[in-house]
Amino acid sequence: MEHKKVLSILVDNTTGVLSRVSGLFSRRGYNIDSITAGETADPRYSRMTVVVNGDDQVLDQIYKQLNKLVDVVDIKELKDDHSVCRELVLVKIRCSAQERQAVNSIVDIFRAKIVDVGKESMIIEMTGAQSKIDAFIQLLDGHEILELARTGISGLSRGCDDVRFL
Repeated sequence: MEHKKVLSILVDNTTGVLSRVSGLFSRRGYNIDSITAGETADPRYSRMTVVVNGDDQVLDQIYKQLNKLVDVVDIKELKDDHSVCRELVLVKIRCSAQERQAVNSIVDIFRAKIVDVGKESMIIEMTGAQSKIDAFIQLLDGHEILELARTGISGLSRGCDDVRFL
């Protein structure tokens, strides 16, 4: 049975590390649903959040292969009940002046933010769980989506018990 895993991977902040991690997945035929990466508070390290789907055997193999990479310092699974995971979306929609009030209502309900308004378009920014973003995009269905950019999931485990100090 396939299921989704969100992995938080602490890596050395070196040139090509993102390529090496993503290459590991592609070489073995594993699909990445989402990948985000950025420098941590300590510039020597970056944190990647990788979302993968697979059965237990595939997910176990991914974990073992990642652990073999020299750049990988630590890997932990971000489980729903013990972590906070969010995604950012920017959506540009076609929107006339007459439609703005209706769009504003949707934006307010989802605690999103209008970040740009043009004569016939607007850009909306929203952060939240994937399911919230999916629901938001569905509600915008009556408006023509001109462009859409999603960041992919970023996440951290809750509390101090699982923090990896280096």
